[in-house]
Order: sequence, then C-alpha cells, then structure tokens
Amino acid sequence: MSIEERLEKLEKGLVRARRYNRLLLAVVIMILSLLAIAATSDIATREKIVEANRFNLVDANSKTRASLSVVADGTNLTLFDENGEVRAGIGVSKDRTGLSLSNQNGKTVAFLGVSKDGLSLLKMTDENGKAVSTLGVTKDGPVLVLSDENGKLRTILGASKDGTELSLSDGNGNPRACLNVSKDGSSLLKLTDENGKLRAILGNSKNEPSLFLYDENSDPRVGLALLEDGPGLVLSDENGKPRTHLGVGKGGPVLQLSDENGKTVVMLNSSRVMRGLSLRDEHGNTRAILSVSKDMPSLLMSDANKNHRVSLKVSKEEPSLTIYDANGKGDILWKAP
Repeated sequence: MSIEERLEKLEKGLVRARRYNRLLLAVVIMILSLLAIAATSDIATREKIVEANRFNLVDANSKTRASLSVVADGTNLTLFDENGEVRAGIGVSKDRTGLSLSNQNGKTVAFLGVSKDGLSLLKMTDENGKAVSTLGVTKDGPVLVLSDENGKLRTILGASKDGTELSLSDGNGNPRACLNVSKDGSSLLKLTDENGKLRAILGNSKNEPSLFLYDENSDPRVGLALLEDGPGLVLSDENGKPRTHLGVGKGGPVLQLSDENGKTVVMLNSSRVMRGLSLRDEHGNTRAILSVSKDMPSLLMSDANKNHRVSLKVSKEEPSLTIYDANGKGDILWKAP
C-alpha cells in the first residue's frame, strides 16, 4: 500500500472518530438532563406544606425563643431571650403595624408603629414604663413630645404648614413657656405662671418687636413696642386701663397721662420748635398749656367752655398778661403792659 493510500485511509478514520465523539457527547448531555429532571421531580413530590395558627421555635433546652402566630386581628412575631422574657415583637393588624422592643425585665422601652390613617409613631420609655419621648408624624406635620420620670408632659415641639411651635411645661404639667414662629416670619414667646395665667409676651411682627407684661390676673400692665415711627411705652392700672403713654416719634418725645376712664389729662411733648405741657379736664377739654417756642415761654388757660381766659407770655422785650372775657369772642378785660 502506497503512502498516499495510507494517508487517505487515516483521514477517513479521523472523520469517523469525530462523528462518534459528537454522538457520544450528545448522549451524555441527554442522560444528564434526564437525571436532573428526575431529581427535580422527586424533590417536588417530597415537598409538604405545614399549616398552623401558631409556630414556635425552641432552643436546645426546649425553651421557646420565637413565636409566630395568627390572631383574630392580625399576625404577631415574638422573640424571647434565654429567660423567657419578651425582647422584641412585630405585629400587623388591620389598624396598625408595630415593632416593640423590651428590656431584660420584659418592659417595653421602645415602640415604632404606623396606623391605618397614616400616623407614624416612635415611642421610648424608661425602665418604669413612663413615656420619656414620643416622636410622631401626623397629617398636619411632625410632633416631638418629651415627658419626665412621672409621665408629665414637659416639652412639645411641632411643625405644620402654619409654622413651628415649642411648648415647655413645669413638673405639674402646666405650660409655662410657648414659642411660636408662623409661616409669615412673625415670632411670639408667651410666658405663664404656675396657675396658667399669662404673664409676659415677647413678639416680633413685620420687624416691629414688642413686649407685654401682665399681672396675676392676666391684665396687661406694661407694653413696650418698637414701631415704624419709633419706640413706645404703655403703663396700665390694675383694671388693664392704659394710664401712661410714652413715645418717641419723628416729631420728638411725647408723654401722655390718662385718668381711670381713659381720658388724657396731661400731655408733655418736646419737638424741635416747641416744648409744651397741656392739662385737660375729665371731659378731655384742654384747660392749661405751658409751652416754650422760639425762646418765648407762654401760659394759656381756658375755661370749661374752651374759651381762652388768661394768656401770659415772656418775650425778649417784656412780659405780657392778658385776661379775656368769658363770652368766647376774644374780648380783652385787662392787659398789661
């Protein structure tokens, strides 16, 4: 057999070997696939569904460490420590979903919940179960509440679309200070006494700060404000009636004294051109005016009918005194010089 014939025979054998290897590989893949299908089918036939209203997990000492249960209004998952105390719980009901955490004595010290109306709540307590802090989010905005060891509300901080408010209370739970900042930028601080009576208000509205002080009956007694025209001070009596007004405007300082009926009886003012003091009767009629204008002091007195009766002036040359008739026509009864 020649070399060419041998090479041709060898090539034909290689071709037959490749075809056999491909067939063998296909058979192996088919067998493995059938085995996998059979194994999967066998596992499926062995699966079982366990149904129960309560499922407990126990440790090596047969103590319950976890409990999953379905009750009338929802589902609960409870976790226990090695002493059998409840340490954590998750509950889902139609009204709310909550997570509770407990200390080593089984006392709930933290609770996180969401109600069906959208209220979310985080509540933390001390070892006695007293609420120390509560953080909630309502439809109006977030609220933070802090309590003392007796469960008395001491601090409330809230924010809404209308503004932010902070309230501080004493040991009896009575509000003593309240700070409010509205959406327009105005701010207000209110202070009350142990009886809940308003005693002071400090505010700022439209860049006009003000301070008001109240007595034990919550009647205003002192008012201090810085307005656009200038500062002003108001003092009131025990009935809340303003009796004294002191202000400084663009024209100068002004002091007004009023009687118990609110009528101005004394007015003292000082401007660049004149300083004057006016006295009025109980009807508000001006009865006397003492003034200094252009270095000339003068005194003018009137009767109850508003008629000028006496005029006294001191000029650079000499003083003068004039007495008028009561007819209101300005008739002079006597004059000197």
